[in-house]
Amino acid sequence: MFIFVPACLSKREMKTHFNANFLEDSTETLRAIAHPIRIAIIDLLYNNGEMTVTSIYEQLKIEQAIASHHLRILKNKDVVNVERDGKNSLYSLSKEEYYEIIKTLIKVI
Repeated sequence: MFIFVPACLSKREMKTHFNANFLEDSTETLRAIAHPIRIAIIDLLYNNGEMTVTSIYEQLKIEQAIASHHLRILKNKDVVNVERDGKNSLYSLSKEEYYEIIKTLIKVI
């Protein structure tokens, strides 16, 4: 995946105490979270703990393939953990702090 790095980051001209890698990683994580279904998944997992794909797509009233697609995006950015339990995969938030992002959005929007 190509990540655009503004010239000001690559030349270290931007005045911030964050390094370029942190800024890039943060942007990618926020991009992974920034979808209505993924925000809803984070909310479900925060409030219910571990859940199967079936439980998630039934509660959100979406198709299984759509739920799996969004869970894969969250998993790839380490927002959710997945653990096998026989035939089922149990999903959970990797850090409860991801829900803090959602709570902050509630406050500012």
